[in-house]
Amino acid sequence: QLSLFRLTMKRLFSASHSSVDSKEMKKFQLLAQKWWDEEGEYSALHSMNDIRVPFIRDTLLNMSSNYHLGNPLSGVKILDVGCGGGLLSEPLGRLGASVTGIDPLEDNIRTADQHKSFDPVLAKRIQYKSSSLEEIVEECMETFDVIVASEVVEHVADLEMFIKCCSQVLKPEGSLFITTINKTQLSYVLGIVVAEKIIGVVPEGTHEWEKFVPPEELERLLESNGFSVKTVNGMLYNPLSGSWSWMESTSINYAMHAVKSGAQGQSSPADAPSELGSEQPLATAGTTM
Repeated sequence: QLSLFRLTMKRLFSASHSSVDSKEMKKFQLLAQKWWDEEGEYSALHSMNDIRVPFIRDTLLNMSSNYHLGNPLSGVKILDVGCGGGLLSEPLGRLGASVTGIDPLEDNIRTADQHKSFDPVLAKRIQYKSSSLEEIVEECMETFDVIVASEVVEHVADLEMFIKCCSQVLKPEGSLFITTINKTQLSYVLGIVVAEKIIGVVPEGTHEWEKFVPPEELERLLESNGFSVKTVNGMLYNPLSGSWSWMESTSINYAMHAVKSGAQGQSSPADAPSELGSEQPLATAGTTM
């Protein structure tokens, strides 16, 4: 029965039907060497770490009773999907997590591997793999405590399939963190016209407005695939200061935290009423679900 299940899974998530968009890969191929240039094309992602890393760290600490001074995420297994050059994998590794970063572009993985090799501690805590999410489903069933998909879902070919795969490799009661861009007139003006065409903080052609995802749609997909959405926070990028901040409105960028439902008949500690008040890890405006 198990082998039949695996065969079915393999067929379901075969490369012939992948969430990887080949057009998107070609875009990022051209920039594979530039991930670690903090003043370059990915400068906004570098500065996003100032809010997305504490958001992930503090949310996880609020859900846990185990604190490791100096290495607060020690023992936590994280999958960084669409890791690029490792911009988010590295700070999560420095917090003590065991991180697996995957990206379908081999050049991105080469860049990430090379950069982590400069730090012996990171070299032990982070492993990178040139792979799509679908390709690791079979070998990584319910392996990870946390999945991070930051600035990724607006580039995938099949969002529902992507979320199903996230659920497959995440442990029951595991956390999924997503940051992405809303599909509004404002996000078109600021995210594409201003960011790409006028001030050039993002390479032109990086985003397609049609692929932006409203938080309501993402929430619906998550809830229908066994997740409970806990937090939705709006994010704002200031191109003058090059910095990110939290805001109440989700009309442009937003971050979402969802928890996979636990084993049947067991309530998740994350679902307990006492946790909901502490789910907002930072002194930020936002919506706690």
